[in-house]
Amino acid sequence: MTLNLSVSPDFPPSHLSGWFIFNTWLQRQLGARVHLELYDSFEAQREDIRDGKIDLIYANPYDASMLVRELGFKVLVRPRNRADETIIAARSDSECNAVEELQPGITVATTADPDVHTMGMIMLESADLDDSNVTFLQRDSYVLVAKALLNGEADVGFFLQAGYNELSELIRREMKPLVSSQISVVHHTLVAGPRMEEHIPLLLERLTNMEHDPKGRDVLKSMGLSGWEPMDQEQTEFMIDLIDTLID
Repeated sequence: MTLNLSVSPDFPPSHLSGWFIFNTWLQRQLGARVHLELYDSFEAQREDIRDGKIDLIYANPYDASMLVRELGFKVLVRPRNRADETIIAARSDSECNAVEELQPGITVATTADPDVHTMGMIMLESADLDDSNVTFLQRDSYVLVAKALLNGEADVGFFLQAGYNELSELIRREMKPLVSSQISVVHHTLVAGPRMEEHIPLLLERLTNMEHDPKGRDVLKSMGLSGWEPMDQEQTEFMIDLIDTLID
């Protein structure tokens, strides 16, 4: 039996090779065949998740809610010191230096990442901006959100903080953050499906000890991570409740 690993499409492209390295490491730890399946869009990935084609996924918080509450997946770990925060950024030459200075009628470049989009909209409320007086420009990645900003197609962009930080220095110099969220309890998580059940105890032990093993540390570094922290049921439920409340 081949298990299927996937990664939320909002992961930084610069760490693409790191996930292939992790996939190889994972097969060695579990003694099982694991195939890494990557997606360009959230919707294509969600369709395969619902069709039972994914067994282990590095999921964004919104999808973690669906995976756990609808499909019986179990949250295993989250990356250490890597909370999911949202940044609203403008071009560096924009006259606006704070969200409160934004005016109705602006165009916002965003992605299909629901938790980032929702948090961005919450932060726009301080400028009395909402769906009724904002135009949206949806793009497939944070690189394309930045491109829309720099090309003058949008006034501001919503970014996952990790995605913003992974942009090249050249691109970031052409932009400026107006505000960043500070929730600190929302994270991407590694989530295991029903077919992974027999592997979970070993997988948890190996993941939480990766940083103590030289080869494991190298794998983590290639993924842009410093280590994994286990998440218990209470932490999982709290995060999912928070995301559900924000999106509802």
